[in-house]
Amino acid sequence: MTSDEREEAVRAALDGELRLLDPEVRACPDRVLELLDPEFTEIGASGRRWDARSILEVTSGGSVSPDSPVEVSEMSGTVLAPGLVHLTYFADNQGRRVWRSSLWRLTETGWRMYFHQGTPAG
Repeated sequence: MTSDEREEAVRAALDGELRLLDPEVRACPDRVLELLDPEFTEIGASGRRWDARSILEVTSGGSVSPDSPVEVSEMSGTVLAPGLVHLTYFADNQGRRVWRSSLWRLTETGWRMYFHQGTPAG
């Protein structure tokens, strides 16, 4: 991969991650599912394991309010292999700070989140 291709891949993953944090996107299950890989799994900050369907309970349940959006800091990404990007960042939501890590992979329908993990950051 060229440097430009790596930058483009990281940019696409960053864009997808930020869209998944957008309250308007989260309120629409179809839009969320467009961004999640069919094999998506998450280990949440609570320790609970989620899949693409069960995560809709959280996203459509208003866990991110337009009045108190998630604040993202220190977001960075790296290409692990062609078609695979790893992102890390801090997310602050209503006084709760979580260190987040996501794997995004390129599919026939575009970049989709394959795995996500949240760890409380104290």
